[in-house]
Amino acid sequence: MSYQQFLKESLEVAAKIANQSFGKVSGTTKTGDNNQVLTETDLAIGKFLIEKIKHMYPDYNIIDEETGVIDNGSPYTWVIDPIDGTSNFAVGVPTYGIMIGLLKASESIAGGFIIPTSGELYLAEKGSGAYLNEKRIFVTKEQKLLNCLVAYGIDGRQENPEFTRNEAKLLGEIVLQIRNLRTSGSEPIDVGWVASGKYGARLNQYGKIWDVVAPQIIIEEAGGVFTDFWGAPIDYANPVEKTTSNFTCCAASPTLHKQLQKIIHER
Repeated sequence: MSYQQFLKESLEVAAKIANQSFGKVSGTTKTGDNNQVLTETDLAIGKFLIEKIKHMYPDYNIIDEETGVIDNGSPYTWVIDPIDGTSNFAVGVPTYGIMIGLLKASESIAGGFIIPTSGELYLAEKGSGAYLNEKRIFVTKEQKLLNCLVAYGIDGRQENPEFTRNEAKLLGEIVLQIRNLRTSGSEPIDVGWVASGKYGARLNQYGKIWDVVAPQIIIEEAGGVFTDFWGAPIDYANPVEKTTSNFTCCAASPTLHKQLQKIIHER
């Protein structure tokens, strides 16, 4: 079975689990981070995906946002975000998704995500292109940032309010040079809409490894550029040791990525 077929089958079942409980669950705030919410459905989807991987790829490592790490000493590591946008999911807002990515050593080589409420399924594998519901997709050909919608994920840092205030100032500079700002509160939606050419870019200064592995391969196979927020390559070396590390992103077409980096570095 190809990675894409495995991802398709796994994500479609995971979406059914999410849809069955959507609007029927409540969330709890994770200890130490008011921005992070957990529901029973996160755990159920994570358990299902882990068992699926163990059956098909028993020697591979697994990182799951909620369960933690299974380290088999493999060069291959599956990275799972059972629900991205749990804060939305927990209160009945339909903008959320499920993501799975695969690393080979320090390179993202396959990934997918699904939006359960719409059935949008994004898949990509190294060298094979990116697809939305089996149709090939590409990032926008628009050359001017001013003509684009841009998604930006931002959370308040209660432990470091000055960081949030400075980030908001930078965000203001970006907003002045784009058409409009958008944010769904879910990586799969924002990243998917960049990969399919609806949005020009997606940026985030705060995330975890499960927020970037699947999005990176989707964006790159759609013809885009995926780096950290400041334009540097993302470092996945020893991924099983990086579950607490901060992972940022700047995802866009090559032309728009350059324009965004100019704004970021000139501020």
